[in-house]
Amino acid sequence: MPQDPTERRVVVTGPPRRTRRDSGYYRPRTEIDEQTTLGHTYVRSLMRSQLRAGLTVLTVLVLLVGPLPLVFATTRNNGLEWAVLGFGLYPPLVLLARWYVRRAERNEKDFVRLVEDR
Repeated sequence: MPQDPTERRVVVTGPPRRTRRDSGYYRPRTEIDEQTTLGHTYVRSLMRSQLRAGLTVLTVLVLLVGPLPLVFATTRNNGLEWAVLGFGLYPPLVLLARWYVRRAERNEKDFVRLVEDR
């Protein structure tokens, strides 16, 4: 059948379509976005690691600050109390805070690395 010379063929183009990966491939970010059970498990693992770091800091803080009233009750020297509070307590608190922030950031980086398949 001869084509009518007035009819022109039109080529429709667009961006290339994504090729689907094999069925064994999954993206954790998709699982989290779709709120599947696997995504929930990923988020819970992050929350557990952050909770573990927080409880560790709390335990060390209680062990560090808890005995101070006993130390102050046994000694009546005001200079010792100020020395313990100023030089014995604040440096470990600063170190503990730095450790916690570094640990929390490391947990988040590990989670992002897991989710973004890096």
